[in-house]
Amino acid sequence: MGDIPLIPPRTPFLVQTHTNTQLRSSYNRFKFNFTINKETAGMSSDDKPEIIERGAKKNEKEEGEENSGFLDKVKEFIQDIGEKIEETIGFGKPTADVSAIHVPKINLKQCDLIVDILVTNPNPIPIPLIDINYLIESDGRKLISGLIPDAGTIRAHGSETVQIPLCLIYDDIKNTYEEIQPGSIIPYKIKVDLIVDVPVFGRITIPLEKKGEIPIPYKPDVDIDKIKFEKFSFEETVATLHLKLENKNDFDLGLNALDYEVWLCGESIGGAELAKTQKIEKNGITYLDVPITFRPKDLGSAIWDMIRGKGTGYSMKGNIDVSTPFGEMKLPIKKEGGTTRLKKKGDDDDDDEE
Repeated sequence: MGDIPLIPPRTPFLVQTHTNTQLRSSYNRFKFNFTINKETAGMSSDDKPEIIERGAKKNEKEEGEENSGFLDKVKEFIQDIGEKIEETIGFGKPTADVSAIHVPKINLKQCDLIVDILVTNPNPIPIPLIDINYLIESDGRKLISGLIPDAGTIRAHGSETVQIPLCLIYDDIKNTYEEIQPGSIIPYKIKVDLIVDVPVFGRITIPLEKKGEIPIPYKPDVDIDKIKFEKFSFEETVATLHLKLENKNDFDLGLNALDYEVWLCGESIGGAELAKTQKIEKNGITYLDVPITFRPKDLGSAIWDMIRGKGTGYSMKGNIDVSTPFGEMKLPIKKEGGTTRLKKKGDDDDDDEE
């Protein structure tokens, strides 16, 4: 016969037995304890879920406070790290200021402005100037606005002057706002938003404002009050034009130069360019003596009316170069259909005394 495998002996299953007296005693103790617990709590067995629910709410509150405290600590940690990086690397917010406003060109049609903005970059790397938004307004009325994209880069640890060219077209302003009259001075406010991109901080908008005044220039009125002969002959006559200039602007004009051409009886008698320095008060009148030489025989029969002292028709046009509080201007002068008188040198009348 083959070998029979050995089977390990089973561990005996022990059953603990109790007498009836022991079981009854244990039951009575359990019953007594259960009753005491109920009376002490002052509640029914149905109230046990409420106790559990309150305990759960308390646990949730404690967990929420723990989570909130944890997030606050994380935020403080991140902020502290950012400040340490900023201190170590040297990142900071750029600054800007309107350093100057230039008026390179001003005339009866338009006023060109150039706004200089000094931008300082304290960072160790160049920062891009993403956009420039600008607005010019006068007493709340928008004159012009616009956007300049990709305006350049500000070098590291340095400053750059950013120039913003602006152009005010007077016809556009007067057509939009009828109450703005030629010859007046209006207040303006320039608003500029510089948008830059800075590491650590991200995109930053730097708002700037600058106030000032701009003129709405008006051309002067010109008249030839009279013509005085210094030397008269049919071949050549030397005379002096007695000009009357009226400044209709709310600002003074400093006359620097004058160029002109004159027509008598429809015939040109010539013109000239000359340097002339004289102040023309705002809303005032000034007189200029301008020499001229012409040939009376070229005027035909009209010369006899001139000699007889009758009124002589004339026209005149030219330009005056003036200085103003807002810059240099070249203003046109023009007169058509005027009438003047011819006077001999030495003639006395009340009109000669100004």
